[in-house]
Amino acid sequence: MPYDAFAEYYDLLIDNVDYGKMADYYSTILSNHGINGGILLDLGCGTGTLSAMFSLRGFDVIGVDPSVGMLTKAREKTCGLSNPVLLLEQSGENLDLFGTVICCVSSLDTINHIEGKEKLQKTFDNVSLFTESGGLFVFDVNTIYKHKHILSDNCFAFETEDVFCVWQNSFNSDDNSVDINLDFFISRDDGFYDRFSDYFVEYAYDFDEIISMLKKSGFKNIEIYNSMAFNKPAEDCERAVFVCEKG
Repeated sequence: MPYDAFAEYYDLLIDNVDYGKMADYYSTILSNHGINGGILLDLGCGTGTLSAMFSLRGFDVIGVDPSVGMLTKAREKTCGLSNPVLLLEQSGENLDLFGTVICCVSSLDTINHIEGKEKLQKTFDNVSLFTESGGLFVFDVNTIYKHKHILSDNCFAFETEDVFCVWQNSFNSDDNSVDINLDFFISRDDGFYDRFSDYFVEYAYDFDEIISMLKKSGFKNIEIYNSMAFNKPAEDCERAVFVCEKG
């Protein structure tokens, strides 16, 4: 399963993400629409950091992710909470809940990891199906601009005391997707290294395409912001946030 090797070192490699600020930002969006509690779906919850923060803010959280490795880390983070997080091994296109939620939040490019338009439409359909009327769907996406000009065909290296990671991209102009190959090198006590690899693809879409799919799924009053802000995204926006009301 992709992301399982990545899961082991995910938190180390994105330690520049201010999860507290992110949780405040999404909570503000929800509060501005009258949502301050209830059942919240964290779609693509990863290692569970944001799920835990929403739980501490009074939400009843359901975290879903297709990676067993990510969910294992998420369980370690959330099992001691006074308001435990329900964790489910599911993808967006196969989402199947026991009832409805008042809101769904999907962060850190989860939507970009969904494989193609058909599965993305199915994901939107499923989120709509399990969201109460008047509820909210909030998610971020890496933009086409970021895929073309930032990720592109570039290679990145990340190093901590525990792991060295080489991140290699290959941009596909036909569909604005990026093939991502990750190689992890872990030092051992004997001076040698263990190597682990992971591979996945990120997909980017024109905003109008995303809006069309959301409307087809029954969402309305769609707003688009710059990530972590409330102004409209510029042409060189790297990550945008969509806020959608369930009709």
